[in-house]
Amino acid sequence: MNATTAGILIGAILVIVWITLGFGAFVLVLVGMIVGGIVGRIVDGKLDLPGVVDAVRGRRSSS
Repeated sequence: MNATTAGILIGAILVIVWITLGFGAFVLVLVGMIVGGIVGRIVDGKLDLPGVVDAVRGRRSSS
């Protein structure tokens, strides 16, 4: 599955949730998807968590 197909599928799921359950459920599902994606990137080793924390705190580093 490429990124375009995944994006279309995720968008369709979000629209169905919004239509059937309302805006509140839509936001909850969206936040859950974002958190799940972040956790997945951390587990796969594709996200440098200490680097993200340093960037949020204002300590940016090129290393």
